[in-house]
Amino acid sequence: MKHYLDKVQSDITTAAAIAPAVRMLCSKEGIYPVVVFTDEFKTLSAEDLNRKFDLTEMDGVIIEFDESFEAIYNGITDQFNINTDLRIIAVESIGTFIIGESKADADYARNCFLKGEKYNIDSEKCCTPCGRLSGKIAIVTGSAQGFGEGIALEMVNEGSYMVIADLNEELAKTGADKINAQFGEGSAIAVKVNVSDEDSVREMIEKTVLEFGGLDVFVSNAGVLKAGGLEEMTMANFEFVTKVNYTAYYLCAKYAARPMKVQALVNADSWSDIVQINSKSGLEGSNKNFAYAGGKFGGIGLTQSFALELVTDNIKVNSICPGNFYEGPLWSDPEKGLFVQYLKAGKVPGAKTIDDVKNFYLAKSPIRRGCSPKDVSRAIFYCVEQLYETGQAIPVTGGQSMLS
Repeated sequence: MKHYLDKVQSDITTAAAIAPAVRMLCSKEGIYPVVVFTDEFKTLSAEDLNRKFDLTEMDGVIIEFDESFEAIYNGITDQFNINTDLRIIAVESIGTFIIGESKADADYARNCFLKGEKYNIDSEKCCTPCGRLSGKIAIVTGSAQGFGEGIALEMVNEGSYMVIADLNEELAKTGADKINAQFGEGSAIAVKVNVSDEDSVREMIEKTVLEFGGLDVFVSNAGVLKAGGLEEMTMANFEFVTKVNYTAYYLCAKYAARPMKVQALVNADSWSDIVQINSKSGLEGSNKNFAYAGGKFGGIGLTQSFALELVTDNIKVNSICPGNFYEGPLWSDPEKGLFVQYLKAGKVPGAKTIDDVKNFYLAKSPIRRGCSPKDVSRAIFYCVEQLYETGQAIPVTGGQSMLS
């Protein structure tokens, strides 16, 4: 099995490589289950595991440890060839993978396993979310508030499981709690991430995979903006904007693609999506906003390049270029919002108030309103549903930017 792992690495990294394979191996007729992980008994030998649990009674098996990742994978595959209804896969020295029809079902089965109890099917816990993204596992970075929060909510409303990934961990947990209260336990989890830090990005992907079993849709939404002309822009601010808006997209794509590649290797019918939330500033230059526009232009170059490389792994990569979301904190924050920044920077000729700046921008769109999370989410749904487009920069600007 061609893979980014040849030999077993850390327990977590190896487990995160196994889970997507298990998820695909136990999929049936295009319906993908949820696979959760526990390392509670990883220190037990195969012999001790057999002594502690009657896994046969639980529709489970034990896979002996091997330094070769391929050997472990082949051992799991052989067991699925014998029994397609396996629910528990215990891998010696790594941990245990528990399969459920839904996240709530898998979590319940994991709790039963940890207590040594036989799992009894509860039909209420087996309901897979319905909608255009039914049962898909998704991450939206920068989704604790603003545009990202709205996108995440729209995606869950269409049936996806959601990872609220944000640097503000407390706000991310609040967002996940709200989703679970509205859509049911297991619909969302919160993960703290610094998208410009490689270890943090890797950990975000591994935590996602070990809580859900894989990854189907990654939305690279987190971004920052520091406006200013050539004389006002400092090197520190320029590098900060570039690191978050450009370099972080590369890091996220690199690690998000890993479980997606495994899924395609195991199931050739499985397709995944990486979607970058770019900007209309990635389609045309932006006066006294070159740090932001430059990173977004570069992001489209990354999208086109990633699309060419990852298409053989059944991964589509596209950018969505929204117009301005005026209601969010990026624009409307009374101290740091773009309306304030642009007024101070003199970007809008003759503007004396924030309302002058806002009206100037509203007039740029023939539809005369700002872009909403629902508008962008519909473009995300298109990216996921179609199987004949990759490497595109899709404008969602209300006619402000028109492709020729």
